[in-house]
Amino acid sequence: MTRGRTNPDFLNGVPELVVLRLLSQRPMYGYELVKAIEQSSGQGLEFGEGSIYPVLHRLEAEGALSSRRMEVAGRSRVVYRVTVPGKRKLSEALEAWRRVVGAVERIMESDEHGSPALA
Repeated sequence: MTRGRTNPDFLNGVPELVVLRLLSQRPMYGYELVKAIEQSSGQGLEFGEGSIYPVLHRLEAEGALSSRRMEVAGRSRVVYRVTVPGKRKLSEALEAWRRVVGAVERIMESDEHGSPALA
């Protein structure tokens, strides 16, 4: 049985934002992060390992994350953590996200002529 798409196309950039936010709270390995995204979003977001690992590798290459191989529950895992530049990147991304959300909300609340809806 094939699962349908769970995340709409307009979520570009969201995996990076979510990864940085969750890793700023505590270091995690990839699969743990995938599960944390599902749990933290109330199952509203489901990013598989195939989409999260490229984000992790890119952010690490950019210096936003660091990684270290560690023993976790008897298994060797690569654990990721946010660096100081990663915290700055998170802050900038969060600010940009809030601007976008505010702009979209204003558009969605406007009337058919583009004027803000009156309450």
